[in-house]
Amino acid sequence: MTSLPAEAATLLPEQRWILAPANPNAAELAAELGLPPVLAQVLINRGLGAIAEARNYLQPEQQELPDPREEFEDLVESVLLLEEAIRQGDRIAICGDYDADGMTSTALLLRTFRHLGAKAEYAIPSRMQEGYGINERIVEEFAAAGVRVVLTVDNGIAAQKPIARARELGLTVIVTDHHDLPPELPPANAILNPKLLPEDSPYYGLAGVGVAYVLALCVAEQFERQAELIRPLLELYTLGTIADLAPLTGVNRRWLQRGLRLLPKSQLLGIQALMSAAGVEPSNRSLKPEDIGFKLGPRINAIGRIGDPQVVIELLTTEDRDRAQELAQICEATNRERQTLCTQITEEAIAIVEAEGFNNRQTAVLVLAQPDWHHGVIGIVASRLVERYGVPVFISTCEDDGHLRGSARGTPEFDVFAALEHCRDLLGRFGGHRAAGGFSLPAENLSAWRSRLQAFAVDCLPLDCRRPALNIDAELSLDQASLDLFEQQQQLQPFGIGNNEPLYWTQNVAVLEQRRIGQNQDHLKLTIGRGSRAISGLFWRWGDRELPSDRLDIAYYLRENFWNDRRELQLEIVGLRATQTASQPITFLYGDRTYQITATAENWYLTNSEGAVLRISNDRQQGFLQQPNQKPQPIDLQHPYLQALIQTAAKILSTSPIDSQLSLV
Repeated sequence: MTSLPAEAATLLPEQRWILAPANPNAAELAAELGLPPVLAQVLINRGLGAIAEARNYLQPEQQELPDPREEFEDLVESVLLLEEAIRQGDRIAICGDYDADGMTSTALLLRTFRHLGAKAEYAIPSRMQEGYGINERIVEEFAAAGVRVVLTVDNGIAAQKPIARARELGLTVIVTDHHDLPPELPPANAILNPKLLPEDSPYYGLAGVGVAYVLALCVAEQFERQAELIRPLLELYTLGTIADLAPLTGVNRRWLQRGLRLLPKSQLLGIQALMSAAGVEPSNRSLKPEDIGFKLGPRINAIGRIGDPQVVIELLTTEDRDRAQELAQICEATNRERQTLCTQITEEAIAIVEAEGFNNRQTAVLVLAQPDWHHGVIGIVASRLVERYGVPVFISTCEDDGHLRGSARGTPEFDVFAALEHCRDLLGRFGGHRAAGGFSLPAENLSAWRSRLQAFAVDCLPLDCRRPALNIDAELSLDQASLDLFEQQQQLQPFGIGNNEPLYWTQNVAVLEQRRIGQNQDHLKLTIGRGSRAISGLFWRWGDRELPSDRLDIAYYLRENFWNDRRELQLEIVGLRATQTASQPITFLYGDRTYQITATAENWYLTNSEGAVLRISNDRQQGFLQQPNQKPQPIDLQHPYLQALIQTAAKILSTSPIDSQLSLV
């Protein structure tokens, strides 16, 4: 085995593995759909165990979509207002946002309005000076410039005061947004937000650019110009939806499959230039979401974080090839600067955490603040720290006015917005949702805030929930991990939020070789083997550690790798643990029902005679119930029946050898 330098620590990641129980119906579903059983198991894990649901998922174009005019109550009114403004020559102004969703939405509507002959302009608030969303300065400047119609994209749903001011000034306001609804909606002339729709609507998961796409096509239809706009608008929709991490379900799944096929042969000069700068080679195949998520999206988002959003808006609307190349290079240079900042701040943050002796038994949340960290990238750093330590992270930097301003990222069991609400009296502005948020506070409140956040986190995060969680779909042998399986898995694309890529695991493998790679030597390239099979793999951001050579379980995604005109399978390894032995199933009778229990080092699995599986963490603090053909749902383990059942199971496990079978029926 090729080892790392002697200074590398030999440690395995602190993780909790949540293994989906094998479903006996997987083989039948696989036969009906013509899929390998392991992919049928993945569909069952996603709540798609019924044949009709699974077929609709695999063939989204076969579903009949409702007319968006019937779904969005204000869509017809919005279209009529914009049609009238365009025909009368009124000035229309778009207020966008500085993230990928907001910038692609702005570019999409600018292209549409200009194509239809409208007088259209835009404004985006300053990330550093003003923060998110339309504000009164922008409204008053629009009014002074003679604007008649204001259209927000990816913002505005909570902008009560700015929109009230716009109406006072006689402006027509249309809000298009996708963020959570406030207690009171703003006084706009029309509001388009998928959160106003029922959750089972196929349009419910649209990002801001998706709402803009629907509106733009409906307006173009009024002018009988929809056919010539649909392709460029679909490309921008695809770029923005994936870069914004919108849920890849409902119409998103259907439209993205089309858009990903179009992007390799994009007709937009800006997208062509961006793909060239990012090293995305045009081909006859569809792009994959990771091409956008890891290559195109970061270059757009980097501009919003530390650059001028006008660069991206012009890039995505220009018809000048040379100018597109010039702007794409600005995106490329800005992204390199963003990467450098992220690496630097991440290293500094890790050094601070390690110097303080991080121990998840004592620390349930990380609260970090430094005066010189760039606000535009600390949200990315927070995500990396959550990935590394498995606890929520609140990270901030000091502003010139003596306030701290920062970003928060949570874990599945932790509600970021609820934590911010809990500390409302110590904060200035704050907002967000369960998974992420932003905040500001006076610097003198930092100590009190840290203490209160720690107490809040201790109350809602049991010890077992203070480690990174891996939700694993199915077990594979190394022989099953193949390019053929990778190809068949593409039927489940596009992967992303709401449609996670399958995560597999293999037990009891050996690390045959390991070496550091990357510009900063911060990644590991591995060769994993068992028996006569060996596969290469990558373990990102683990270059400062060395792995033991054998008896490891690995969790991984399937990847394809091209090297010297040769295509081969590669594993993207995201989890490692010492090989563990699960108990044999123990069948017992409780009350009038038969149960089967299996135990691992991390969880118990209780299965009843109907096939429902109750997964219980070994500290008995967390439980998930998975009914046949449905997704796992959290369950309250304090219910008296469950308490008694768990106590019975504990007694059985404590008196039974782990490797034997015991029947108490």
